[in-house]
Amino acid sequence: MSLERVKAYLKQWDMDGKVLEFAKSSATVDLAAEAAGVIPARIAKTISFQDGEDGCILIATAGDTKVDNAKFKAKFGVKAKMLKAEQVVEFTGHAIGGVCPFAITNPATKIFTDVSLKRFDTIFPACGSSNSAIELTCDELFNYAQSNEWVDVCKGW
Repeated sequence: MSLERVKAYLKQWDMDGKVLEFAKSSATVDLAAEAAGVIPARIAKTISFQDGEDGCILIATAGDTKVDNAKFKAKFGVKAKMLKAEQVVEFTGHAIGGVCPFAITNPATKIFTDVSLKRFDTIFPACGSSNSAIELTCDELFNYAQSNEWVDVCKGW
């Protein structure tokens, strides 16, 4: 199970006990915000894109943003094209609704964190299931995700 794998992964920072499991779905930004009791912008949604080769670009962004196609192409050199559902599982190990940047086992997945998140002291990324999250600082998210770098590829905030 993806949630259990994420908890085991977060244990290396003694954060496994901080994972929140909700009685209701948190599979969308709005549902996650409602479950966590925060504004949607504080939900750290994780979006997966094709990298133009045989890998995946995974970006954690603020819940109120959209990827800016021009910024994405300037940064990564390819058009922003999201993965299909089965590809998401292949590259992240998580199903849509629970995708997060933790416990990624496919080495062809490159993880990035968008600066849109830096407006908040804490944010809430999913933890591998459609009813989980964890409250982290932006630096914790960046470190625990083993992110490659902070990027600026979003609009709308």
